[in-house]
Amino acid sequence: MTTSAPQPDRPNRRSRLKSDRRQQLLSAAERLFAERGFLAVRLEDIGAAAGVSGPAIYRHFPNKESLLVELLVGISTRLLAGARDARARNVDAAAALDDLIDFHLDFALGEPDLIRIQDRDLAHLPEAAEKQVRKAQRQYVEVWVGVLRELNPKLAEADARLAAHAIFGLLNSTPHSMKSPDDSRGKAAGAARSRAVMRAMTVAALTAGHQCP
Repeated sequence: MTTSAPQPDRPNRRSRLKSDRRQQLLSAAERLFAERGFLAVRLEDIGAAAGVSGPAIYRHFPNKESLLVELLVGISTRLLAGARDARARNVDAAAALDDLIDFHLDFALGEPDLIRIQDRDLAHLPEAAEKQVRKAQRQYVEVWVGVLRELNPKLAEADARLAAHAIFGLLNSTPHSMKSPDDSRGKAAGAARSRAVMRAMTVAALTAGHQCP
């Protein structure tokens, strides 16, 4: 009795290739939207930057608006999920705040292009997608507000919300103003120093007026 040799898993390979190509297009769109602005970028520019030509682009995205939707809805959804996870895994509010700060620092230092796109091009989303992003943003803020008020019960809700927005403004704008050295070792050291300074400033601002455990 003979058994046939296992066949390559072609559907899975095709799915991986399709997923990889889709991610290449998203990465190219993120870079170009951040550099030039959404209105100045054509779908063909994105395809060329990703090494995808002509009609092949449309197998993945019908238009450049769909790329913007995936980028901005995607990051707002990931931020909200990460914040909720940080809160859920910490019974102690101070520990939850530490995790939230580190989580947002990772975002601010690791996704400066998405921050720039969100600040500048959010209004170019289709209405339904813009509402989805804004809802996720509000919910993200409320996670922070809840932790800050749990840490300091005397803090008014409006003041907690203002503090959260101020910190987001600080953290989200800092990566744009940082000038990195040319060598990789210098970049790593500079990033570590910047992160330490930003974290210390954030903790000081958010815990002013009361003592963290």
